Amino acid sequence: MKPIISKDIIRGHTTTIVLNILSQGDSYGYEIAKMIKKLSHESYELNEATLYTVFRRLEKNGDIESYWGDESQGGRRKYYKITSQGTETLENNVKEWNFAKHVIDDLILGRIN
Repeated sequence: MKPIISKDIIRGHTTTIVLNILSQGDSYGYEIAKMIKKLSHESYELNEATLYTVFRRLEKNGDIESYWGDESQGGRRKYYKITSQGTETLENNVKEWNFAKHVIDDLILGRIN
């Protein structure tokens, strides 16, 4: 059985995850959910309700913008794209993550002399 990462560990990082994916190109909800599953080697799935909550928050904050696609077949898709502010948010979040990762490693794995 493949290990699954706890939602508690991911909570607080969904914004950064979505911004990372959108920094690589515009996309829509279902495709982003598939990319999250793929990037996590199928160890994490972000449910649609959570994903759309993230979209609303990012859009309200000015980190992403949405627009309707012009598909000729099937239903129209709402696409999301990262803004310049979103790129700055992503860069800051990655810096904070890298700092936190080192601190947490020290706290969990470190030894007191």
